[in-house]
Amino acid sequence: MKGFIADIEKLTVDNDDFRRVLYTGRNLQLVLMALEPGEEIGMEIHDDRDQFFRVEAGQGEVLIDGVRTSIKEDDAIIVPAGAEHNVVNTGATPLRLYTIYGPPEHVDGTVHHSKADAEAHHEHFDGRTTE
Repeated sequence: MKGFIADIEKLTVDNDDFRRVLYTGRNLQLVLMALEPGEEIGMEIHDDRDQFFRVEAGQGEVLIDGVRTSIKEDDAIIVPAGAEHNVVNTGATPLRLYTIYGPPEHVDGTVHHSKADAEAHHEHFDGRTTE
């Protein structure tokens, strides 16, 4: 197995897709995200998985179980399984971040160019990993 080795900051800052799955393992999944100004992920709950976010560019807010916190470049966020959460871009430039799901959430290789694309084609992890 090769695993995943890359400059995650560059990949994240260069990403223009709402969602891009980079690597899927049995227990973790690495996903790039970009939110346009005013855009949000949307309120969600993952009952059976934890989620880690790292902000590489931009500013916004994260809402976790009713608590709203400002976020910016270099911030890390952990959302425990079962917590209702949302990420919102409150800035004037794209909010660029990556997230790690444990266990995976999406089908390996998924690319959603926009939030509308993600909403129209939402799928869940099917057990297939990157390698």
